[in-house]
Amino acid sequence: MNSLLISIPKSNPTFPRFSFSFTNPTLFLNSINGVSFRRGGNRIGGLSFRANARSAIDEAELLESGHPNPTISSSYRPPTIPQPNQTVLEAQARVCTGPEQTRPLTEEQAFKVLDTILKSARGELKDDEVSKAQLGAFFAGMTIRANAFPEPTQWSEGERRAMDVFWPHLVEVLPQDIIFIADPEGTIMESGNSIGSNYVGEGTAEMRLVGALREVLAGGHLGYEEVQGVLRDVLPLKSDDDGSAKASESLIAAFLIGQRMNRETDRELKAYCLAFDDDLGPRPVADVDSLTHYGEPYDGNTRFFKSTLFVAAVRACYGESCLLQGVEWMPPKGGITEGQLLKFMGANIYLSPAHAKTLLEDENVGFAYLNQKEVHPSLYSLIGLREHIKKRPPLATAEKVQQFVRARGREAIVAGFYHEGYENPLLMLMRRRRVHSGLVVKGEEGALSMTTKSKAIHASKGLPVNHCSGFRPPSLAVIPDVDGISRESFSIDVNAKDYGFEPTDTPRTDRSVLKNIALGLAALRGEKGAAYDRIVLNAGMVDHLLGCNGAEDVMVALDRAREAIDSGKALKRLMNYIQLSHKVI
Repeated sequence: MNSLLISIPKSNPTFPRFSFSFTNPTLFLNSINGVSFRRGGNRIGGLSFRANARSAIDEAELLESGHPNPTISSSYRPPTIPQPNQTVLEAQARVCTGPEQTRPLTEEQAFKVLDTILKSARGELKDDEVSKAQLGAFFAGMTIRANAFPEPTQWSEGERRAMDVFWPHLVEVLPQDIIFIADPEGTIMESGNSIGSNYVGEGTAEMRLVGALREVLAGGHLGYEEVQGVLRDVLPLKSDDDGSAKASESLIAAFLIGQRMNRETDRELKAYCLAFDDDLGPRPVADVDSLTHYGEPYDGNTRFFKSTLFVAAVRACYGESCLLQGVEWMPPKGGITEGQLLKFMGANIYLSPAHAKTLLEDENVGFAYLNQKEVHPSLYSLIGLREHIKKRPPLATAEKVQQFVRARGREAIVAGFYHEGYENPLLMLMRRRRVHSGLVVKGEEGALSMTTKSKAIHASKGLPVNHCSGFRPPSLAVIPDVDGISRESFSIDVNAKDYGFEPTDTPRTDRSVLKNIALGLAALRGEKGAAYDRIVLNAGMVDHLLGCNGAEDVMVALDRAREAIDSGKALKRLMNYIQLSHKVI
């Protein structure tokens, strides 16, 4: 593997010199706009990059060779996941969503989708089959709309006419589990039958799942124990003993998308959140005074600069330890994730909670990243199915509120959200985790990054970007919550201009892992600009809102974050993490 050396000018001795491996330094250097080439090195964002390689690899040759391009987020998609059928996937995007968001298919669209399903079921689409998960999700969406949705988002006349034409043929070739999902009681289709009403599934796990699905497909809700029982029965998808499926993927897909379409209750979300806490046994306890668990959306950013990794390095400088978690790649967005950023820079992203504890306690690091593949293998087994159901399942909310490592001192959870209505369920889950502070942020793209961009005159409906709400230890004595922890609630729309930031547009990365890293490293080197401001804003404001020690005055908190960057400490911690992540194993 070729080596890419990143050098900091000696004029500032506080900044470290470091190197990491990358397969194609030419691609690394050429992928960023505005790179000025100089003899003896290249400069990006104030950082000096020197590529040491046996030979330069032409970017076009690399892409034409069929090798994945590690600078683009989409290249991190696991190659073992079959591609979904795009015709049906586009239909799922319209019909597998909420009671107000669903967009019924036109007659032409419905005919095309059902014709595709029929051809696939007959074996006529060998290279573009409609998967079991897609069938389960699509027909679950159609059934719930027929049974429980308001009239504007129920079946259109065109959908009804198309189903009347195709269902007599589909019922002859579709498996019984799909027929059950499409017409569980034999009352939806004009040519009703008893297959759905008599269907019970195969084996104990499927029988429990089918029983729960009958309630879900009717628009109903389940109890905490019922949801947990189903999840524990059917996950991981493959049995550890012989690799066989524990239940039909069509039934699991219908269950996941159905619960999201019905808008999960608090008890259902709690079941998803806590179901696999014991996957790896007791959680280690880090000997740190403060620990913040970060819950970024697992599917990442596709448009804007992602700052959280760099924020974690900043906050660690003054004792606010941070635990990041996620995956390399997750649908539906398949955007840039912390896992991609760290992997690209050469870090080990496959650590255990015990390894994370060691890094959190290290006085030269103070933050860590955990991959769902290692800490929640049962949930990670769903990654392919999640692409095939198209829309986000309840897990997309619950997986952001996790505690893979506990702390001796106080704990906080921070999570991003986009759709209004999920801020309170997220805070409920945080309270259930018994943390001292909790914060939800409507950052750009539903991520955690607050912006310094001016608010648009014609802003979208709902809560604005930079809305924050949460709870923290009270400044005055209050009655403790039922878990014995005293908390006060707050809600604020953060206007960066109020804190001295000049309005700037958010840097675009457009799925480029490389651009995101270059922006973050340049900022940690002290280069002022939009990325620098966002890192400072998100570090200092989170400290203040969570009620962290020394952050009572928000301006002092922001200055503390700036000092961590300008002194070189934050960059040094990030580089220490990349190196030490390989040594804790």
